[in-house]
Amino acid sequence: MNNDHRRITLVARGPASPPREWNLASDAHSRVIFADGFSLLQYALRNAMTEFDRDVERVILDRATTATQYLDLLATLPHEFTGDIMLVRHDDSGFLSATGRGGDRLLYSLKSDDLLFYLAAQGLVGAMPLRLIA
Repeated sequence: MNNDHRRITLVARGPASPPREWNLASDAHSRVIFADGFSLLQYALRNAMTEFDRDVERVILDRATTATQYLDLLATLPHEFTGDIMLVRHDDSGFLSATGRGGDRLLYSLKSDDLLFYLAAQGLVGAMPLRLIA
């Protein structure tokens, strides 16, 4: 029996996913759970929401799927799921689907810096190095 009641971040990694400094500390805001592959992630998301009553905060597809599979996932999300769904592409750019004020999903295009900022701001990875602009 797991007594960890933190919100969950599901991360699907593909064979091309680079190693990231994921924040796996026991005092991290979100508990990161890895699913090796897209099919396993779909199963984990569906079961976490329906059978296990777990609070999945976000899903990150880190080079683990195609854009078509990402759109299929968005189209078939359980209605109860209101968390973020992020697609990370091979150049570290990506897309973020988030729930808007009215409950509808919004889709944002992310540059590499935006994506890395999101991961750091959510406490999922180490802090981003600061860049000084001259």
